[in-house]
Amino acid sequence: MSRKRKQLPTLEGVTICDVAAEGNAIAKVDGMVVFVPFAAPGDVVDIRLRKKKKSYAEGTISRLVSAGPIRIAPVCEHFTVCGGCRWQHLPYDFQLKCKQQQVEDALVRIAKVELPEISPILGSAHTECYRNKMEYTFSNRCWLTEEQLASGQEFPDRDAVGFHIPGAFDKVLDINRCMLQDDFSNRLRLFIRQYGKEHGYPFYDLRAQEGLLRTLMVRIASTGQIMAVMVFGADDRARIKNLLDAVRAAFPEITSLLYVINTKVNDTIGDQEILLHSGCEFIEEEMEGLRFRIGAKSFYQTNSLQAYELYKVTRDFAALSGNELVYDLYTGTGTIANFVSRQARKVIGIEYVPEAIADARINSQVNGIDNTLFYAGDMKDVLTDEFIASHGKPDVMIVDPPRAGMHSDVVDVIMRAEPLRIVYVSCNPATQARDLALLDSKYKVSAVQPVDMFPHTQHVENVVRLDRRES
Repeated sequence: MSRKRKQLPTLEGVTICDVAAEGNAIAKVDGMVVFVPFAAPGDVVDIRLRKKKKSYAEGTISRLVSAGPIRIAPVCEHFTVCGGCRWQHLPYDFQLKCKQQQVEDALVRIAKVELPEISPILGSAHTECYRNKMEYTFSNRCWLTEEQLASGQEFPDRDAVGFHIPGAFDKVLDINRCMLQDDFSNRLRLFIRQYGKEHGYPFYDLRAQEGLLRTLMVRIASTGQIMAVMVFGADDRARIKNLLDAVRAAFPEITSLLYVINTKVNDTIGDQEILLHSGCEFIEEEMEGLRFRIGAKSFYQTNSLQAYELYKVTRDFAALSGNELVYDLYTGTGTIANFVSRQARKVIGIEYVPEAIADARINSQVNGIDNTLFYAGDMKDVLTDEFIASHGKPDVMIVDPPRAGMHSDVVDVIMRAEPLRIVYVSCNPATQARDLALLDSKYKVSAVQPVDMFPHTQHVENVVRLDRRES
């Protein structure tokens, strides 16, 4: 016989005192820290506890008793239910202050290295509709809110297209309007949803792993070009063609209409064949007259305008004179490599994804750049002492690793290569700080510039310049 789970209490009239990691806020009750999402400093709330440990607890707001002085009205109707944009209720200048503090805390507490004054964070010019890429999931089992469940109504139509609910792999929140991308994305998503309903297309069953409509990716470039990638969970070519023909007729502005037939368990399409329905196989971003081709599998910074600011900081920190050999690690589609190539003698880019490297080479070709070389493979396997001996010791290294940071083997090779400067671009200041500590014996931090790529979220990008210490 299973033990009945103990009912946790509701804490009444608690004042929120600060913000914390992962987009949560903090309250302190009888010496215990309580983490609460979607709260603002100064709010007085009742907190329904979900988890309680000796030194901390986690809960949700059951009632907003009174709003704090900085709380603002969120612009999205799905706020608090959708897992994204957790800071919409906070003024943007306060968000930037929190992100600045996040970077400073990580570098001071984790890196524990000598630091220069950290530059003020570069805010995003747009706080809504700033993303160039969105991905939506179809499901035959939409998420029902607490209010819907409490209503006693029946909900026989559970088909949805939207975002996964955090912690519930098989539940998807049906999205009416998302504020993260141009409204075209909403119109396209709702059109496909309606078409599927009217024509009896089965929405994907995330438990049974079956159904036709599976996922949708929409990419809208700063050039105005639009890519739509529809992923199907079954090989039903006639129905697939009918849907895509309808999309093409309704949305002639789509410049690249692609599809994938994915019958495997997970949603990733990196190992799947991309099929062209109509238009071009890629879209293009533009930066300082350079054109960057973006395919369905390509990585590109999701805030196009702010990516330009990020890359300008990176180039400034690299301080290139035109004579340097530059290594660009985790190069993606070669955006940074090609962006700095005019100021360098030669740039060598390395990236794990072969399709991205193919794009990087094409990007060099279409822009008339002939001083770049690109290699595909796992960084720790490609970047070896032998590779450096063959291609030359770099004067400057630019590294832009994933959230996990750099593998220790990669750090070791960098230390032995001894470039004059390292420019470290990171989407995770905590792992960046860890790597800075590993580099500290040979490199000092000489400049730090946080950049906000993702307004209304707790995420922040950070660029650090490191200069080789004099021996």
